[in-house]
Amino acid sequence: MKVIKFPQPAEWDELLKRPTKDAADLNETVSAVLNRVRQNGDEAVKEYERLFDKVELSCLAVSEEEMDEADTLIPDNLKAALKLAHENIEKFHASQKFESNKVEVRPGVSCWQKSVPIEKVGLYVPGGTAPLFSTVLMLATPARIAGCREIVLCTPPNREGKVHPAILCAARIAGVNRIFKIGGVQAIGAMAYGTESVPKVYKIFGPGNQYVMAAKQQVSMGAAAIDMPAGPSEVEVLADETSNPTFVAADLLSQAEHGVDSQVLLVTTSEVLIEKVQQEVERQLQQLPRREIAMQSLQYSKIILVKNVDEAMEITNRYAPEHLIIETKDYLQLAERVVNAGSVFLGAYTPESAGDYASGTNHTLPTNGYATAYSGVNLDSYHRKITFQELTEEGIRTIGPAVEIMAENEQLNGHKNAMTVRLTDLNQS
Repeated sequence: MKVIKFPQPAEWDELLKRPTKDAADLNETVSAVLNRVRQNGDEAVKEYERLFDKVELSCLAVSEEEMDEADTLIPDNLKAALKLAHENIEKFHASQKFESNKVEVRPGVSCWQKSVPIEKVGLYVPGGTAPLFSTVLMLATPARIAGCREIVLCTPPNREGKVHPAILCAARIAGVNRIFKIGGVQAIGAMAYGTESVPKVYKIFGPGNQYVMAAKQQVSMGAAAIDMPAGPSEVEVLADETSNPTFVAADLLSQAEHGVDSQVLLVTTSEVLIEKVQQEVERQLQQLPRREIAMQSLQYSKIILVKNVDEAMEITNRYAPEHLIIETKDYLQLAERVVNAGSVFLGAYTPESAGDYASGTNHTLPTNGYATAYSGVNLDSYHRKITFQELTEEGIRTIGPAVEIMAENEQLNGHKNAMTVRLTDLNQS
């Protein structure tokens, strides 16, 4: 990891840039796949499954028999872990339920909101280098709590046409309605446009590689809403002289093993800690089965030595990390100063992996600096808010003249007239 000592504020923006790739060719490829899926439905999806996932599929849907078979293939300890994680995710997200309040803003003028679940949602769960069954729980559990009528899940099959049993087990625990063996861009297209097999959904959730992310952004321009824009996963660890270098190194590596384009960042006020962490990273790296991936990820990663905690917090909020781990002695005080982050992990005994799996918070989070404007997935992500208003005769008299004046000054006389005819009627009665 590259070490940068005491950078000047003018250097911070350049220092905190994420790795970028030219997306021009990528977007062209994605657009072509999406168009084929939109025009040719199942036929195109199966063709792309042959091309990209190297599998011949006669049926895209996962059958009930396959669900039952998966249940028998899962070790009891993993099944118990999935249920524990689901219970925690369910408890935390259920606590986010919206309570509507009717407000009388003026005499005779009442306004309120109703929270309505999105009827059809699509969940994408990558296969790739690891089966992300935890993502099934993170996406499907709040969808079910929200009351979404149709929960569709797409995930790539293996070359035998099977979906990883843990993904199917998690889907059953979390309450997914329908599961399809489709990966990549073709999965996003199938859910966005609908095919003979896959129903069209109104909003698509879930992580993926750069092709999946580009596909989500393209379909969001007219076919379906998406949860958030996103890029490669990332973590920032904030540490001081009291931090345990073994813990810090483990946290950095747990993120680095995600993918070759993941980024990890250590911001610290302690120069002594840096050398200890570097030694621990080298030692622990040799024990990781995914060390080749982690080693490539570390090429994009940095250790930044700062003068004090004020600089550390300024850099942190400017970086807006997806995951932020604060392992300092005064972590609760620093937590109060966080304004840009996806999810924050506090203290020496709260690794990112707790939130990734079982603490109850959601691990689908904004990356690439989008934490300045976006939230991670939560119960509200699966709802729409509809506003209502009611005016009585008293309400018309209370705000009617103001409406007339504003409409007239915007030169929208039809708007003014809709209020005027009512005021006239009341004055004549």
